[in-house]
Amino acid sequence: MKIVILDRDGTINALGGEEFIASPDEWQALPGALDAIAQLNRAGWHAVVATNQPGLGRGLFDVATLNAIHATMHRQLAAAGGRIDAVFYCPHAPAEDCTCRKPAPGLLEQICERYGVDAEDVQVVGNCLVHLQAGAALGARLHLVCTGASAHLAPGLPLPAGWPEGVRVHADLQAFAEHLRHKDPAVAAEPLPPA
Repeated sequence: MKIVILDRDGTINALGGEEFIASPDEWQALPGALDAIAQLNRAGWHAVVATNQPGLGRGLFDVATLNAIHATMHRQLAAAGGRIDAVFYCPHAPAEDCTCRKPAPGLLEQICERYGVDAEDVQVVGNCLVHLQAGAALGARLHLVCTGASAHLAPGLPLPAGWPEGVRVHADLQAFAEHLRHKDPAVAAEPLPPA
């Protein structure tokens, strides 16, 4: 099974005013992100989201609101011809001692266990250091997209100190899909939609 584990905020959707999304009305897909996921789906890739949601632990919104946010994401993605197979989230505030809050690899381990895949076969894609640190702790293949928290970075330039080794850098989620298109014959068979 081919699995891509995506961060949510800043990778699939724009960041909110507080750097997180607190209501369905705030959820807005980044340009080309939904088409990129649909392209990967058509090529046999399963897309799964792993996201820290400290707003739950801080009491800023509840699970019903989080589910409504994800329902908005799923509806918009379905309209683009794609799907997210599952959303795994850490509900804890940063001060809580848990194993699921990224950069700990707990969420990603749960995904591998659920889908029966080996970590080294998983593509971990995100826009922030903690998502890729979780992927590195897992032993997955790491991909940074220069959106959201990493909009100031660019492909071809060295990453700042502290980033895991072996990170491939892409302009955005569409550029990541293009990368897989060249590596995976199934993806190459499907043309990407125009940007």
